[in-house]
Amino acid sequence: MRCALKILVAAGAAVAGTALFAPADPVRAQGYAAMSCSQLWYARNKIYADNGYCFRTARGRRTFGAGCFAPYGQLSGYEKSRVEEIRMWEGRRGC
Repeated sequence: MRCALKILVAAGAAVAGTALFAPADPVRAQGYAAMSCSQLWYARNKIYADNGYCFRTARGRRTFGAGCFAPYGQLSGYEKSRVEEIRMWEGRRGC
């Protein structure tokens, strides 16, 4: 097992930019705890926008546009957990 891991690491080092060396998500790296209500709103809604959500509010349309596309805001399990985490921080901040 150790040998296989060394080979993977060596192969990853030889091919810069592979998934093994992808940079951390800058939003998560900053930490939701340090974000303002506005930043939390943006981070949460960016997840929906990336998934084609049709925004109805003026703020959402102004920020992300009126266009929507499939999957129309359907989120993966990971994305749902991120949205819930952001909502928890919004609640803590009283947003």
